[in-house]
Amino acid sequence: MNSPTIRPRAVVAVVVAYNRRELLAEVLEALRAQRHPLARIIVVDNASTDGSGEVALAAGDAVDLVSLPRNTGGAGGFAAGMAVAVDRYEPEWLWLMDDDTVPTPDALAALLDSVAGTDLVVAGSRVVWTDGTEHPMNTPRAKAFASKSERIDAARHGGIAIRSTSFVSMLVRSDVVREVGLPIADYFIWNDDFEYSTRVLRGRRGIHVPASVVVHKTKVLGSTDADPGARFYYEVRNKLWMFRRSRSLSAFEKLLYGASSVRRWILTFARSSDRAVLRDGWKRGYRDGTRTRPRPNAMSMAGLGGASEAIARVDR
Repeated sequence: MNSPTIRPRAVVAVVVAYNRRELLAEVLEALRAQRHPLARIIVVDNASTDGSGEVALAAGDAVDLVSLPRNTGGAGGFAAGMAVAVDRYEPEWLWLMDDDTVPTPDALAALLDSVAGTDLVVAGSRVVWTDGTEHPMNTPRAKAFASKSERIDAARHGGIAIRSTSFVSMLVRSDVVREVGLPIADYFIWNDDFEYSTRVLRGRRGIHVPASVVVHKTKVLGSTDADPGARFYYEVRNKLWMFRRSRSLSAFEKLLYGASSVRRWILTFARSSDRAVLRDGWKRGYRDGTRTRPRPNAMSMAGLGGASEAIARVDR
């Protein structure tokens, strides 16, 4: 397919969907209502069984549906959606979010205003829960060793210099996506956005923009040390993959964030109502995190038709 004419500040949104059709409909309505219009909306349906794909198809010509024959998790969904967006439309920016992230009408405009005329490559929104409370699950990591000039410049643009941000409303420059590659699909869930945003921001600048607000409609208001149950496996495995294999962090940062992760794991165990499940997740996560490594996306995302082809072109 030929790429459309590129407009200045053209933005393509990428929404990863899995079995939340009512929320997906709300997200798509909010995206169409943005004060700064989107060039396109890519919805990646991760093999939903509730008709989420039909919701995307019914949303109009501005929405492209990428239907995956198997659930590739949030990490695989974003890898597929970002690849299709960059390969097919060549926008200036990608705006990433889950299907339970409802942006307020000025959310995108505020992000774009913060990066206009700068060398910033990432901007993240303020994430609140349904009652307006700051959502602790999506708190960005401030850039601990930002220079004074970088902090002043971020404040001048209404934000805070960051070292990482969440896929719950992350604006990223598409030329940088081509430079550093896509999220690692084998992460499946958890820490995929931590690894990716720190990879993009290593040696580059990003900003947290409180004026850009999105509502993350999770079932409960929980932080990253809330009891994850069996999913604790992914937290442990992916963190070990990241600290041992990824080049997104410096050696000192790996020590710093590694210590923080151990502290959070201890808190998670202390607050858990079923520590046997967490012990099992930790054992399996430690085993796989130390004995294996994530596969290249071309391998883990093979057999997905056009999405696989786009991933191969963007991630080479």
